[in-house]
Amino acid sequence: MKFAYKFSNLLGAVYRRGNLNFSKDGNTVISPVGNRVSVFDLKNNKSETLPFSTSKNIICVGVSPDGNLAILVDEDGAALLISLVSRAVLHHFHFHKPVHSVSFSPDGRKFVVTKENVALMYHAPGKTREFNAFMLDKSYYGPYDETTCIDWTDDSKCFVVGSKDMTTWVFGTKRWANLVYYCLGGHKNAIVGCFFEQDSLDLYTVSQDGALCVWECDTELDGLLPEKPREAPLQETGEEEEEEEKGAEGQPRAEVIRGKSDGNRQQQGSRNVCYKRLGKYFFNKEGDFNDLTAAAFHKKTHLLVTGFASGIFHLHELPEFNLIHSLSISDQRISSIAINCTGDWIGFGCSGMGQLLVWEWQSESYVFKQQGHFNNMAALAYSPDGQYIATGGDDGKVKVWNTTSGLCFVTFLEHTSSVTSVTFSPRGFVIVSASLDGSVRAFDLHRYRNFRTFTSPRPAQFSCLAVDCSGELITAGAQDSFDIFIWSMQTGRLLEVLAGHEGPVSSLSFNPMRSVLASCSWDRTVKLWDMMDSWQTKETLRLTADGLAVTYRPDGQELAVATLDGEISFWNPQTASQTGSIVGRHDLQMGRKETDMITAKQAAKGKSFTSLCYSADGQCVLAGGQSKFVCIYSIKEQILVKKFEISCNLSLDAMEEYLDRRKMTEFGSLALLDEGVGDGETMAVSLPGVRKGDMSSRHFKPEIRVSSLHFSPTGRSWAATSTEGLLIYSLDGGLVFDPFDLDLDVTPTSVRRQLHQAAWAVAIVLAFRLNERALTREVLEAVPYDQVEVVCSSLPDLYVEKLLGFVAAELESSNHLQFYLTWAQRLLIFHGQKLKVRSGAILPTIQSLQKSIQKHFEDLSKLCEWNIYTIRYAEALSKQRGLKRAASEAASDDERSEVSDLMSEPSLEETDMLS
Repeated sequence: MKFAYKFSNLLGAVYRRGNLNFSKDGNTVISPVGNRVSVFDLKNNKSETLPFSTSKNIICVGVSPDGNLAILVDEDGAALLISLVSRAVLHHFHFHKPVHSVSFSPDGRKFVVTKENVALMYHAPGKTREFNAFMLDKSYYGPYDETTCIDWTDDSKCFVVGSKDMTTWVFGTKRWANLVYYCLGGHKNAIVGCFFEQDSLDLYTVSQDGALCVWECDTELDGLLPEKPREAPLQETGEEEEEEEKGAEGQPRAEVIRGKSDGNRQQQGSRNVCYKRLGKYFFNKEGDFNDLTAAAFHKKTHLLVTGFASGIFHLHELPEFNLIHSLSISDQRISSIAINCTGDWIGFGCSGMGQLLVWEWQSESYVFKQQGHFNNMAALAYSPDGQYIATGGDDGKVKVWNTTSGLCFVTFLEHTSSVTSVTFSPRGFVIVSASLDGSVRAFDLHRYRNFRTFTSPRPAQFSCLAVDCSGELITAGAQDSFDIFIWSMQTGRLLEVLAGHEGPVSSLSFNPMRSVLASCSWDRTVKLWDMMDSWQTKETLRLTADGLAVTYRPDGQELAVATLDGEISFWNPQTASQTGSIVGRHDLQMGRKETDMITAKQAAKGKSFTSLCYSADGQCVLAGGQSKFVCIYSIKEQILVKKFEISCNLSLDAMEEYLDRRKMTEFGSLALLDEGVGDGETMAVSLPGVRKGDMSSRHFKPEIRVSSLHFSPTGRSWAATSTEGLLIYSLDGGLVFDPFDLDLDVTPTSVRRQLHQAAWAVAIVLAFRLNERALTREVLEAVPYDQVEVVCSSLPDLYVEKLLGFVAAELESSNHLQFYLTWAQRLLIFHGQKLKVRSGAILPTIQSLQKSIQKHFEDLSKLCEWNIYTIRYAEALSKQRGLKRAASEAASDDERSEVSDLMSEPSLEETDMLS
């Protein structure tokens, strides 16, 4: 159980390329991120990365109408059939050619895949559990160039396919007597989108040059006539059968429908379907910089959404082509658009910046807005309670992510160059970051602002950062001046400049228990500086090679250093003596890049670990570098315990150990040939100031590497920043059966028997020995509230720590807040002194408990503050109404008194008569 970490979530990237999809209820967005798929719950504001991946980047996703199945297709045409309910892979398939789009029919019985200039219709997987889930039904030929888009009629009788040859083809799912295929022209550029009108064969087609054509059909859907069986086959039938596409993996022959130039297949007494163009409209353009790149249509509301290369999108109402709204949401091209089932929310994906936006067009507001680091992520840090993760990237941004929801809630943009290091203050309310722009900045997580900026007397590029245990001292190491700068957090002043290293300072680390700073440098030394003794060098540790990373154990009694020769050495900081070393160069298992002239085995000799991190209990060390592997070593045995493969994406460079000989020619590797500006498969580097059309732009494949590692203070998870994003591995991801002190008498039946006999303590001990989470929860919640104190006092010491850890984990998600808080309080009261002796070992458990309590405290405090403000508002409103009522009553009393006075006064005639 200790090393059973499973991939939990992917942060730092929300969209790469491919098409977006909404779930059946319209509250969830399904977004392809590299070779994985992330699911964003818009109602509950959470994200989840599905636990499977393809061999290359995903380019198209098709979701079934019931929302239970999805088809993922990567760049090479390899497909996965997955269940969105069980989060499992059901079937593997390969189309052998790149696929452009996948679409299920509205009735869920068929799905169409377009590759090259062919549309393939398959039987959709049903509930009969077919041996082969991909059964080819028909092959449709017609376009002369690559197909781009698909749409279905509402009754699944016909579908339409758009192509790059500027034509649109309407096909029938069956051989209708009056419709086999129909070809539509009228455009001067590639078709981006083609859409059927609701319950009709009327069409809308949109092309890349910003033209919209409206097509009217003279036949209704009910007017499609089934074809009568022919007595004799046509002359072309034999030729067609010879050219039938044979399905991959031994599929049976399928029917081929091929478009002819004449296209008149009339039956007796039937009239062929005919289209006519009702109108042609043009979108506003700004030269070549505003090509139409994506389109989506909602049939019920007749809403057409189009996205352009400049980041602008338009909303039009069809068929009148009335402009409803126009807005610029990005400065990059909009790659994908999706509309949810109600037509209220519109999803946009921008691959250039890695943006995912959900826009509510009626209220003109964002429902969801996320963006990852569009360059490499360089650094990460966990907050002290493990609830947040701060990341820094080469784009100069510092982002803070919530580990529970998986979403970024604040982004700091003050840095003007790459961020090299980030860290939290000991209390967790301040984030400190260092950058190559020559500044160290402190950010307040309460007001979300940069409240301190630390600079050096002379410009310097800071490569590392550390904050002492009190949070008062900020230290940063420079690459060019070889110095270490120390600032005060309170005053912002530079306190001291530590000189002594003869090479660039690569890493800094403070002792968690004392104000002792360890600095690692390329001069093959690690220096220990005493912050309390006039900034003097306490010890100097001599290394065998250039130092790359240094870190303290959580209790401060050991130091780990990674060097350029691939070794990890362990030192006692008190005696300055080396206690052990691990040779980990061969564990990196480097891959061969496409530009390498030597093999991966030879290249691995020059590789090393660049990031180190101790586990929360200090018994293991986590190491990563320029490789797709992250290694966990046991410090006591000094052996490799487990190796994690963080990615299997072959779209990244240095993934394979051997080059593909099929790509080798006499002139070199075909992978080195730049075929011009692509569709986002690789990263483009253009000349400065060029927006588009740069003929000198270079494309390269990102290289897989791990830039930073960090263990959660709770010990339940660890995170790594890699080329693909921020990867989180957790112990809570899957079910692992890990019994403790198990024998034949420990069964669920015996546990429940003890519960019926009211032997609460014995039942808890047996449940922990069986170590099934659901059973332990059942036993714990069956204990009466008034018996919690008695059970805690009689519990054996061996199970106190286990019960405390279980209570801390349950507090995160359970609704029984007071019940579990009572358990935690009673355990700490009765066993606090014994737990204090083992404070170092149970520190992750205490931090996990603190994280759960802090989370509930923040939620309840916000709710209470809102209720207080509401009550005050209601009270003030009632007082105001009371004053108004009193004023109105006083005014009415005055009016009554005036009327009575007038009635009591004698009139003029009465006074005359009296006189």
